[in-house]
Amino acid sequence: MNREEALEIVRIAREEFRTPDLRWANLREVDLRGADLRWANLRLANLRWALLREADLREADIYGADLREARLSGANLSMADLRWADLRETDLHGARLSGASLHETDLRGVNLRWADIEHGKHDYKTDE
Repeated sequence: MNREEALEIVRIAREEFRTPDLRWANLREVDLRGADLRWANLRLANLRWALLREADLREADIYGADLREARLSGANLSMADLRWADLRETDLHGARLSGASLHETDLRGVNLRWADIEHGKHDYKTDE
């Protein structure tokens, strides 16, 4: 799936007052910089190496997704469900994660410099 196809799914769902459904989507290496993905269902999606800089993922369901080495600098992940997601080596520089659920999220090697992780539900794995 490419950027245009993903954003078309989101656009149509919003017009029909539905949750954008991108479950299991293969968005590997897709450029979604600045995309409005609020409330999107991205459960178990492949977002490895995806470009999501400045993307709006507030309250998105990203449960179990593969985000390894994705670029999420400046993204808004407030209140997102990131439980069981794989974020190894992901760039979250300056990302907003306030209120995000990070239960069992793998954050080994993640860049969290300047990231806002206040008030989240944190039970995650990091480098020790």
